Amino acid sequence: MTALAPLNQLINRFQEQTPIRASSLIITLYGDAIEPHGGTVWLGSLINLLEPFGINERLIRTSIFRLTKEDWLTAEKVGRRSYYSLTGTGRRRFEKAFKRVYSSSLPAWDGSWTLVMLSQIAADKRKQVREELEWQGFGAISPTVMACPRADRSDVMATLQDLDVADDCIVFETRAQDVLASRAMRMQVRESWKIDELGEHYSEFIQLFRPLWQALREQDQLRPEDCFLARTLLIHEYRRLLLRDPQLPDELLPGDWEGRAARQLCRNIYRLIHAKAEDWLNRNLETADGPLPDVGESFYKRFGGLN
Repeated sequence: MTALAPLNQLINRFQEQTPIRASSLIITLYGDAIEPHGGTVWLGSLINLLEPFGINERLIRTSIFRLTKEDWLTAEKVGRRSYYSLTGTGRRRFEKAFKRVYSSSLPAWDGSWTLVMLSQIAADKRKQVREELEWQGFGAISPTVMACPRADRSDVMATLQDLDVADDCIVFETRAQDVLASRAMRMQVRESWKIDELGEHYSEFIQLFRPLWQALREQDQLRPEDCFLARTLLIHEYRRLLLRDPQLPDELLPGDWEGRAARQLCRNIYRLIHAKAEDWLNRNLETADGPLPDVGESFYKRFGGLN
């Protein structure tokens, strides 16, 4: 237990999940904290680090085994100790997901759209293709047409190739429009991307973490362990939100979009506590060579720059 009541509430909330999402939290920890320090740590130190979240050793070992089977992690034995790091595949997955978490801003939108027609794909395969495109920010504007206002064509084509449907899809790219977001366009976006539901999730995030922000600011001296726990849960919850968020251009979002306030809150908390959290990581995680390597320069570019 910590002295910060809002942090205790967040830890209790995590522990009350059924089932407890240990594997997901471990991925958050690797992406946010371990990868910037070289990416490899001793399993024993990882177990000790995660204990305050209420995850016992058996569950951690089971989760690590599962992540290894799923090609997220790979193990190296040095004597009787096991050291785990992200696989090449796991690192690529991490980079795609976490790049969105820490980016300072999105590129400006020129009003163009990418459309993918799925009408020539067998019905039993179409659901899988839709789900994969949704991960890339696409929404369904009809049962067989997916649309995205800011898509990377090479990523889209690579996804269709991986799913073996590139020859069965029709991909269009529209030109920029004079009116980027008409009333009809905003209504379509609201419906196709379930904007209201996503906004409610962002509101819940703000309600969960605003008390923590206030409590942290009132502390004369922040405890490194509290900062580590808070930072991990902050990024864990924010990362899960961004997995649902297509990150549409501002022109297509409501004027009172809660995603903006949630991002500002996440950035403010992270900037306040990241240094103390680093102190705790350096004290508690071990590599085969001893202490953690220093973080690289890219770490300090998170959220537009860390002091």
